[in-house]
Amino acid sequence: MGFSSDNLHGLILAVSSSIFIGSSFIIKKKGLKKAGNRGTRAGSGGYSYLYEPWWWAGMVTMIVGEIANFAAYAYAPAILVTPLGALSIIFSAVLAHFILEEKLHIFGVLGCVLCVVGSVTIVLHAPQERSIQSVKEVWQLATEPGFIVYTCVVVLVVAVLIFRYVPRCGQTHMVVYIGICSLMGSLTVMSVKAVGIALKLSFSGSNQFIYFQTWFFTVVVIACCLLQINYLNMALDTFNTAVVSPVYYVMFTTFTILASMIMFKDWDSQDASQIATEVCGFITILAGTFLLHKTKDMGNVTPVQPPVIISESRDCSDSNYR
Repeated sequence: MGFSSDNLHGLILAVSSSIFIGSSFIIKKKGLKKAGNRGTRAGSGGYSYLYEPWWWAGMVTMIVGEIANFAAYAYAPAILVTPLGALSIIFSAVLAHFILEEKLHIFGVLGCVLCVVGSVTIVLHAPQERSIQSVKEVWQLATEPGFIVYTCVVVLVVAVLIFRYVPRCGQTHMVVYIGICSLMGSLTVMSVKAVGIALKLSFSGSNQFIYFQTWFFTVVVIACCLLQINYLNMALDTFNTAVVSPVYYVMFTTFTILASMIMFKDWDSQDASQIATEVCGFITILAGTFLLHKTKDMGNVTPVQPPVIISESRDCSDSNYR
């Protein structure tokens, strides 16, 4: 399936975004480690990282990546843009191996390869971008019953995770922090796409900022991003970066594609074979991420020395040896 010019622009922006975001994980983690040596760790609720230049450098890098990602959603459908986040997994895992000394085993490398193969499969069969002439059209899609139900479910689940499970098992179960980031991320992407479309149309001569819908989507983007940054910092400070990145990617991609299917009905224009290929590609990504997660400590295991048995010396003439 060939790319339209809009899809091609979205592809280039998404690849650039992944490189910047992948690097930001490493820079921020370095800053978090330095800040943790001087004050309360972010994973324990501390905010000393706000005084650490390395953390701010990571934030700037992430912002650049997110701006590129922001622009990509204005040109291409979420099903094309979101899976390319696999490149940030590869970049952050490799950099973590060399810079943070978080060892990546050979099976982790294979997991990264599977993530890329799955992402390429999805990208090659992604639908064309839907033609939208006004932000009011996006608002109509967002206020349909299906997406309203999805939004309510997401907000409810996130509230339960924050107030019930974060205090109890946030330090031991990575899925709590990542779940909050991923669920809110799916709403962020839908709002980012709306604001991106509004900017694209405004630059083309049709001002969309005269409508309250554009400002509503903008507020949602800011609120969701602040929440995601807070819990992503906690996840990065508590767990291995080489594992946080792929798990966050898979959960974020899953919920974003689901939200896009409900809101923009991306699969309505595709046949069964294209949808099946995309599903297979996503299963490949899941397999790669599972492999990364299960083998994350294989290269760091210290071999256990067998116990030394000291026996009393006996004379060979002892009756037990006859």
